[in-house]
Amino acid sequence: MRKVLCVLLSCVATSISVMAAELSFDGLKLPVYKETPATSTGLDAVYVVNGVVGVSATYKSSTGNQSVKWYRFSKLGGGYAEEITDISHNGDLTILSKVEPDMGYIVEDGTQRSYYWIVDYSNCILSLDAVTFSSDAECDMMMLDLTGTGADLAYYTINGQRKVLDRELTVSYSSLQWNEEGRVYESVQVDKSFESFKSSISVQVPLCNTTFYVSGDKYLRYWDEEVSAESDLYVTQAVEVKGYATQQNVTDDSQGTLGGSAPAVIDFEAYVTDAVVFKEWQIASDSEFENILYRYSEESIQYTFNEAGTFYVQFTGANADGTCNSTSEVFEVSIGESRLECPNAFSPLSDVDDSKVWRVTYKSIVDFKCHIFNRYGMEIFSFTDPSQCWDGKYKGKYVDAGVYFYVIQARGADGKNYKLKGDINIINLKDNK
Repeated sequence: MRKVLCVLLSCVATSISVMAAELSFDGLKLPVYKETPATSTGLDAVYVVNGVVGVSATYKSSTGNQSVKWYRFSKLGGGYAEEITDISHNGDLTILSKVEPDMGYIVEDGTQRSYYWIVDYSNCILSLDAVTFSSDAECDMMMLDLTGTGADLAYYTINGQRKVLDRELTVSYSSLQWNEEGRVYESVQVDKSFESFKSSISVQVPLCNTTFYVSGDKYLRYWDEEVSAESDLYVTQAVEVKGYATQQNVTDDSQGTLGGSAPAVIDFEAYVTDAVVFKEWQIASDSEFENILYRYSEESIQYTFNEAGTFYVQFTGANADGTCNSTSEVFEVSIGESRLECPNAFSPLSDVDDSKVWRVTYKSIVDFKCHIFNRYGMEIFSFTDPSQCWDGKYKGKYVDAGVYFYVIQARGADGKNYKLKGDINIINLKDNK
């Protein structure tokens, strides 16, 4: 025992920087599959063979050494390795005439030692007979039940730690994926890999009707003997929605956010996946949507915000029985308090554009009427949109310089009423045109 332990410790110390030689095999019906395990295992290679009856392994010395020694170790680790005496030599070739399945081997080539494990796949053959799914799948994840066999392809490190090879079983099915650039849900294939065969596996619930296709494993693919199984059609109940908001009349005081000055006209557009039946835009006065003010069942709506305050808007979608639902992001719309101010002078023939017209300054005005009179009380201009202006003309001609009068009745989004009267002084006016 002491001699074997010393051999193991010395080989770990001396083989770190040396490239290990590969084993070759004779008598195999199918090609060997070589795995390169993590350095921490202490192994240089794991070989997967499909049956070991009549199979031999050959090691070729890189130095021409004709006294190569072989050791074998079980799941107990390299510390319990035993020398193999049934080894034949042919020049720089050393041949193990009988490969034992699921066993580790140490090859000592002078000061260089290499560590291998051989897995016999024929003891753990994968079979797939059927794929079924539960009728009570959840909205996010679901279980697939596999009928078949496939024990773990296990190997052991030189320290006796159990490891499992990744079979790379694949579950494939269709789903929907959001394309942000095109604003559309697109059909995609989902491929999920599983390390080991299990009777039940968990997958993301698809967003469209589909069948589940399970295939594997990578060793059978390598040998062109892949097996597979396919489920019946799965009718999805999972849902997903996306929502967008676009303001039509963007004002300077909105500063990149929704709202600003009333009236704020905003288009809301929703996109939904296949199973969405219930659809609703909700406008609430609180971010938790406990006090919903308005509901609209269309996917696309246009709403005009005429009241001051902060409002919250979201789209929600659900399947036919309401067991699965999804909501869009929450859009916050802030409408400021009203304001209305009137200048008292302007010059229609000024070289400065802002001075050429008489225009009110306002914010969140939702109802507006303005009448302009001359000094004799005759109305010469009126308008009902605070964004409009008076250019100083009456019947297509500029009026005379002097004092004119305005009367305004308006209402703000905050409910404030305005009744304004004042003078308008037209100055620096040249000849009538």
